[in-house]
Amino acid sequence: MPDKKEKYVQLISAIRSLTESENDIVANMANVAAAIKETFGFFWVGFYIVKGNRLVLGPFQGPVACTRIAYGKGVCGTAWKERKTLIVPDVEAFPGHIACSRFSRSEIVVPVMNENEVGAVLDIDSERLAAFDETDAYYLEKIVELIRPSLFGLTNFDS
Repeated sequence: MPDKKEKYVQLISAIRSLTESENDIVANMANVAAAIKETFGFFWVGFYIVKGNRLVLGPFQGPVACTRIAYGKGVCGTAWKERKTLIVPDVEAFPGHIACSRFSRSEIVVPVMNENEVGAVLDIDSERLAAFDETDAYYLEKIVELIRPSLFGLTNFDS
């Protein structure tokens, strides 16, 4: 059975195939969320899209979720504000955590950025404590790079 790193390497290859010729952000976010959920079986995988001063729920896989999150609020809003990936081993210990589900125990949030602008965040929740680590952060950051062009209307990854 492949280890986590091997799963991510295979997943990135699959996601690249799904997204490289598709420029619609909703289609790309939907396929990315589904591919991550299918590969790892996380409790919830999805995107929140920046619209004004809020994150608005985008394509996701999992149970019903919070619809809007304010800038700087919860793990997603904080990752947006700080413009960096956040790994939260125990969501109950995170100040201001927004509990969309009582089953979520740990979380990772990865901003989708173009230069210094955050356009969306990838949010993943697990039912297990401390489910995420630097390996997840590294590969999930690579994955969001694959959808960055379609989110920001770019024609290639170097723009």
